[in-house]
Amino acid sequence: MVDLFLNGGPFMWPILLLLLAGLGLVGERAYSLNQSKADSEGFMSAVRQALKSGGSKKALAVCSGHDGPVSNICEAGLARVNKGSEQVEKAIENAGSLEMAFLEKNMGWLTAIIAIAPMMGFTGTVWGMIGAFEDIAAANDISPAIVAGGISEALLTTAFGLVVAMIIQISQNFFSSMIDGMVLDMEEKSIELTDLLREAK
Repeated sequence: MVDLFLNGGPFMWPILLLLLAGLGLVGERAYSLNQSKADSEGFMSAVRQALKSGGSKKALAVCSGHDGPVSNICEAGLARVNKGSEQVEKAIENAGSLEMAFLEKNMGWLTAIIAIAPMMGFTGTVWGMIGAFEDIAAANDISPAIVAGGISEALLTTAFGLVVAMIIQISQNFFSSMIDGMVLDMEEKSIELTDLLREAK
């Protein structure tokens, strides 16, 4: 593998940097999204019981003891119960926007790496082919041995660029699926909270 990398020419190094940057972002997203996962059903059950037994203050205490986007949204809404239903809904909406921004953090950089890695590989391909034709012109001969080095360099950069893009693409798709599930859960639980607050009145 090391020999293949070294034989790929100078464009292999930026492709390697893209891979390392992508893996770093993948690790960050995996950690952050895993930390954001929570038992939302159990949490909402605790909030429901708290509202019935102690009102919004007790429900706020339940929110403070939990982590995750659902608890943060509920906490924002419960903190404005005394200001009316419109303020509660607005607070939930604003908190939801902030949570979505956090969940989607760095996803754009993953998209950029997915696009740039193959382009870098194709650029290396062009570079290798240019070298091959220069070797042909210098030798005034179309012998396979003369052009093999340049063609090999061209194919290696393309292959490595595509492999990097595929690795990051698979990770991004997995994270996108996780985020979609979390966003749907936030929407469901925010609606459930507003219904609970209306019932409490």
